[in-house]
Amino acid sequence: MSTLNLHWLADEATDFPATAEALGPDSEAPGLLAVGGELSVARLEQAYHRGIFPWYSDGQPVLWWAPDPRMVLPVGEFKLSRSLRKTLQRFVRSPGHEVRINHAFDRVIAHCAGTPRDGQRGTWIMPRLQRAYGDWHRAGAAHSFETWIGGQLVGGLYGVAIGRMFFGESMFSHATDASKIALAALVAFCRAQGIALIDCQQNTQHLASLGAREVPRADFERHLALTLGAAGPPRWTYDAAYWAQLGLCPTPASATTA
Repeated sequence: MSTLNLHWLADEATDFPATAEALGPDSEAPGLLAVGGELSVARLEQAYHRGIFPWYSDGQPVLWWAPDPRMVLPVGEFKLSRSLRKTLQRFVRSPGHEVRINHAFDRVIAHCAGTPRDGQRGTWIMPRLQRAYGDWHRAGAAHSFETWIGGQLVGGLYGVAIGRMFFGESMFSHATDASKIALAALVAFCRAQGIALIDCQQNTQHLASLGAREVPRADFERHLALTLGAAGPPRWTYDAAYWAQLGLCPTPASATTA
């Protein structure tokens, strides 16, 4: 990939260029904005506040992206298919089936690292990236939503929360629909906490089938600016009552879980 016309981040003091300078749709890498720099918590916070995220492969420097259009999931438009609704209803009514938040963040991101993105070979979640988001998790910004069955972690996702915005990063599933259950729990949580939009970064058929759609980058950035200063959710725990946001009725067996 040619980087002759890309902005290089020489050190932590080097700021990102305007997102309008990202490579256009006719380029080799549409949405690519900058190259290099560290994956410190401070750099990640700077990037996400601007709607920029890292995504790169083994052997590459850190690549920073700001695609146009941007794939987002408005939580009010989440598509709950008949089959998924039945799966969720069985899940919330079954003893030993539960959603946990931040119970096993490092395990979730490690499992996600073994799950390639649609149409790609291998992982994009390098050990360096895992350590960076692990640090950000311990700093309070990165979170995992986890599907547990019989005391076993079978699926989940992780992402970043800033203000009233959630940036989804990656999902994994070791049981049928386990990642979809975690995503549905995230949607229910967001609805309950007044988070209107989940950033999905890039277009995939799977996300589109669940209600995600593309929006112009400018619209995404305007929404982001409005939500950054808002107070975040009060507690990162999953309450079974949140399932009511999706029209589901949990039984007492579905206890609130930290």
